[in-house]
Amino acid sequence: MKKLELKFLNEEGKIVTVSLDNPIEPPAEADIIAAMDSIIAQNCLYSSGGDLVEKKEARIVERNVTNIEI
Repeated sequence: MKKLELKFLNEEGKIVTVSLDNPIEPPAEADIIAAMDSIIAQNCLYSSGGDLVEKKEARIVERNVTNIEI
């Protein structure tokens, strides 16, 4: 399963991660940047360390699981 992780810094300088399942492939860099800017501008997400104030990174994370029969 793939996830899009959006990482922000909050007012305390701590990393806040928003994770979205099954992102559209290939990721559109301009759309991701615009979405992150919008999240910061609208202050629409809660963080225990204060408002989200800066974009840190965005990445696609893929997890593969293989069962081993025992």
